[in-house]
Amino acid sequence: MSNVVATRVLVVDPSAPDLRIIAEAAAVIEAGGLVAFPTETVYGLGANALDERAVARIFRAKGRPATDPIIAHIADLRQLDMLARDIPPVARVLAQRFWPGPLTLVVWRRPIVPANLSAGRATVAVRMPAHPVALALIAAAGVPIAAPSANRFSRPSPTTAAHVLDDLAGCIDLVLDGGPTLVGIESSVVDLTTDPPRLLRPGGVTVAALRDLLPELIVEPRYLSVGDEAAPAPGMLLRHYAPDAPLIVVAGEREAALARIRSEVLMALDAGKQVGMLAFDEDVAELADLPVRIVALGSAANPGQVAQRLFAALREIERIGVDLILVRDPGREGLRLAVRDRLVRAAEGRVINAE
Repeated sequence: MSNVVATRVLVVDPSAPDLRIIAEAAAVIEAGGLVAFPTETVYGLGANALDERAVARIFRAKGRPATDPIIAHIADLRQLDMLARDIPPVARVLAQRFWPGPLTLVVWRRPIVPANLSAGRATVAVRMPAHPVALALIAAAGVPIAAPSANRFSRPSPTTAAHVLDDLAGCIDLVLDGGPTLVGIESSVVDLTTDPPRLLRPGGVTVAALRDLLPELIVEPRYLSVGDEAAPAPGMLLRHYAPDAPLIVVAGEREAALARIRSEVLMALDAGKQVGMLAFDEDVAELADLPVRIVALGSAANPGQVAQRLFAALREIERIGVDLILVRDPGREGLRLAVRDRLVRAAEGRVINAE
């Protein structure tokens, strides 16, 4: 296929997907093509997970390094057995509780799974998405669908079809536009090939919810560089979700953090920089006197709202055209841990403590 394709867009009702549209998208998957589609977390860039060449097309379209594995999405538990071997009993317990939903399990892969899907590792990352369009597409295609986020590598993840087109128009075959996603950040990733299990990426299922079933769970987000060893799961690179302008996360108690943000803004303005801020609703009034561009993240008291808004806000502040972006650390409790993880990676690790 040519490197440039005519990307088609088909609008699909997420509450009642048109099976004719789903069949058309499934035919693209079956032919080795690429289809962007909505999940409950972000839009995924889908290809036949069992087709090595189709999976390679994902890496090329995104500019994704071969060391960054891709999640295989399934529509029923029989497909888990197709992909994985020596599945521990706890995997089925977790699946019963959290699938369909924003949880990815890393398990041992079968030979049927192409090595490039898993960055050459002996494992495979699997999840069952909780979105009618995604489930209908996987079922119609008749194969697990490999699907990282449908964006250029290291960019903020897409939560609308427009975000997908901003990054990948002309590089992929089809976009299923099912409206904005609901969760807004990617799945939690748990590695079940280690004892005890490890949380490799915080996401839409909280640590507390996971520890109800995995009391020994080790929380171990890692920050890898491109060129390091093959990652055990996606979303572990230090530079990820990054806007064009450098971003700084300011940690500490709220009042101290806001004071440090004000100081950083004034220094940047003195240096002639245009400054942007991602601000929680509760902070906007205290920062409104500063000559900066503010994009609201939602209420700090509602981390679900912040998570849903986060990637769209990163893209919005990037479009404004600033030289520096500042944001207050959201904390680590519950879903805030996943939001913080995305911000730290978007900042390439630039976190300063206000204390």
